[in-house]
Amino acid sequence: MPGGRLTQQDRQRVAAGLADGLTYAEIARRLGRPTSTVSREVARNGGAGGYRPQQAHRATARRARRGTPAPPQAPGGPDGAVEQEVIELAVRAGLPRITARVHVDLLLSEDGRRTAAELTRRLGVSPASVSVAVNYLVQHGYVRRERDPHRRRDVYVVDDDAWYHSVVLSAQRTLESARAALAAAEALGPGSPVGERLARSGTFLERVVLDQRESADRWRFLLS
Repeated sequence: MPGGRLTQQDRQRVAAGLADGLTYAEIARRLGRPTSTVSREVARNGGAGGYRPQQAHRATARRARRGTPAPPQAPGGPDGAVEQEVIELAVRAGLPRITARVHVDLLLSEDGRRTAAELTRRLGVSPASVSVAVNYLVQHGYVRRERDPHRRRDVYVVDDDAWYHSVVLSAQRTLESARAALAAAEALGPGSPVGERLARSGTFLERVVLDQRESADRWRFLLS
């Protein structure tokens, strides 16, 4: 029932949803439960990368017999409530879940630095998954890659200036699309229906992006 405890079958469905990359809200909707129920269930039983339905069911049963609450979660620690909420926001914004987890782990780290091995160990995912995630983050300006000359390994770094670079990179890609549309409009003839449509779209995007870049430059000092 929606207001009661999760059953073993519910937990199997939670695990299946996580494996499919669904958000907590999507999993909760399928179960007919509040999103907070799914978020707490996963956070207190190993997190999204370590959730095991049978272990979670046994642990809940043990806690119920002892009459003790679930172990508290550190707000900024691995799989803490704050971290889970930020991950869900990033997923809803369009980041793949593993990429969102890597990004949030870096954001919440003390110095904003992690090696690939540290990310793999902390998140309980494969090195290949971490590699794909950090490559995406580097390409989109969220993270930069540094070389540790002493240990001959890459270190991934997120700092305040990363937000500026991310905005600029995104704006540049949109500007390229806008100018491609304008070039196509010119080639097709500005008087044709398609040419007019492309010209309007390209001009709109170009003006918006140039404003965005100017705004990013104007407010960059807030990151220093």
